[in-house]
Amino acid sequence: MAGVLAEQCRELLGEDGEFARLLPGFKPRSAQIAMSGAVAHAIESQSSLVVEAGTGTGKTYAYLLPALLSDGKVLISTASRTLQDQLYQVDLPELMRHVPPRRRCLLKGRSNYLCLQRLEATEEFYRVQLQLSFDDLERVRIWAQQTIHGDRSELADIAEDAPIWSMVTSTRDSCLNADCPYYDRCFLIKARNRAQDADIVVVNHHLFLADCQAEDGQALLPKTQTYIFDEAHQVPDIALNFWGERVSASQVSELMRTLQQDWHEHAGDLELPAVLIDAPLNETHALRALLPEGSSREDFTRQTEEIVKPVIAQLVQSLTVLEQMLQAQQGRSKVLDKLHERFEDLIELLKSLSTWRSDPDVVHWFETSRQGWTLAKTPLSIEQAFAELVSKRGGAWVFTSATLAVQSDFSYFKSQLGIHEAATLCLQSPFDYASQALLYAPRDMPMPDQAQFSTRLHQLIERLVAISKGRAFILFTSHKALQEAAKALTTLPWPLLVQGQQPRHRLLEDFRRKGNAVLLGTGSFWEGVDVAGDALSLVVIDRIPFTSPSDPWLRAKVASIEARGGRPFFDLQLPLAAMTLKQGSGRLIRTESDRGVLVIADPRICMQSYADALVLSLPMMPRTHQIERVEAFFSSVPSQTIAEVKR
Repeated sequence: MAGVLAEQCRELLGEDGEFARLLPGFKPRSAQIAMSGAVAHAIESQSSLVVEAGTGTGKTYAYLLPALLSDGKVLISTASRTLQDQLYQVDLPELMRHVPPRRRCLLKGRSNYLCLQRLEATEEFYRVQLQLSFDDLERVRIWAQQTIHGDRSELADIAEDAPIWSMVTSTRDSCLNADCPYYDRCFLIKARNRAQDADIVVVNHHLFLADCQAEDGQALLPKTQTYIFDEAHQVPDIALNFWGERVSASQVSELMRTLQQDWHEHAGDLELPAVLIDAPLNETHALRALLPEGSSREDFTRQTEEIVKPVIAQLVQSLTVLEQMLQAQQGRSKVLDKLHERFEDLIELLKSLSTWRSDPDVVHWFETSRQGWTLAKTPLSIEQAFAELVSKRGGAWVFTSATLAVQSDFSYFKSQLGIHEAATLCLQSPFDYASQALLYAPRDMPMPDQAQFSTRLHQLIERLVAISKGRAFILFTSHKALQEAAKALTTLPWPLLVQGQQPRHRLLEDFRRKGNAVLLGTGSFWEGVDVAGDALSLVVIDRIPFTSPSDPWLRAKVASIEARGGRPFFDLQLPLAAMTLKQGSGRLIRTESDRGVLVIADPRICMQSYADALVLSLPMMPRTHQIERVEAFFSSVPSQTIAEVKR
């Protein structure tokens, strides 16, 4: 009977419910109950739902509880492996103490699982020529004999980006499936089998979307009655990448290394001349030299094709020589046969992505890093493709995040995924922003495109962190602006932490431990970062986070909207900026006892006609243009944990 699931959730989450009596620190929240009821209805009616749940709503329990109480299989997807672990190891076990038990499974992407066949090949190759840390290889070898699940996160003393992992973990390209001699012991297959048997399967967005693109027999995820996406604001961008095509210098390098390794193991009686391996690598370097210096992303034009085509043609020729050598060994080894297929695919991809064609539905672009390059094609929209996926799979689809709406309007998010008929629910944060927070927007700052903006911004940051006694996140909209600030702020009397100096998780650990640090970040620090308490009491955002107008995808999307008679700024650029701004501001208040100041240093927030759409998408907090109000706010904050200045 419809409504039964919602009523069960209400009874457990309410003031007289079991959670209030038995869960330490649990407080009944009307928004949480409302969300759990909406999720329950979507599950029972097998319909789609989009929920924006402000910080402090308790959205995790609000979707997990109806998922656990429902009868069908549920797939829960979130944004990262870290959040997966939180759901699987903390939240689900806590709830399952109070509801009928259900089988659960954590399933990660292939690259998280040890491949015994690749480990054997790497060990053999190492003995001859591979320049690899012996310690790392030895640790993996010993661990392989002990592990039950083969999940690389178990081996925490090897860095996540250590070269060994790319050599010994599973990949779709190298997987032999049932032809593998280790198939019966395969950790990935065991994980897939556990997922098939489980009631609740926890994955991440990348794995889900990669699995949607998998060929028959390669899919890992089971058929599911309910799909729940947490941190759903990331789904459209991730989906664009998976419905596109790309090839990079690193793919060529990795394939050359794999060829050396596999050839040594399976065709070691035949010579593989070093000059044939070096040629593709030299050509990737030659291609990089033809592209713009530094890091950039630009349109791939007819002129770009004229510049890069000769080098890519030579690269294709060099790869074809190796592909023909592998073809000559066809049937000798399943491993070499699989590698031959990879060479064929890479050659075709290089030919396709190095040829310019006018296509109104696809953006053709290239990206450069310090030493590498990427060629890519990205669809302008995945609206139809995602809508077809939802329709084909059926079931209930729930999308939730703290940032999905612009002034309570979900039109932009729904249009991105083609889920136009989905029900919506917008739940405000229960936190008292009127007393906990303050928004400061200085009116006297130069415009961001003026030369003096950076200098004035650095001066403003210095004054603000002096008022807050450190304890600040300074969020930038570009790496260039971050690096300029890092140079300008070296004399701060507070510990200065800069993105890129060490891994993200270590920066956050240092920030929490020091208690009075100033952290400069961009990109990933705008979201998914939770620092509660006095350690973070000031968030400064340098500019309104409009996507760069030079971004190839944005330019093409703007042109497409204009061609249809739409308004690109209001239909695309403003919603994107509003949701990103909401993400950044969400770093400030994480608990009922947090207090802090949000600063938007971009003067356009004070004077442009569109500013209201941005400000009104943020939590409702007092606003000021006077820095004296900031000083008064901090002078009234009782703090027991503000650390002494470290000079």
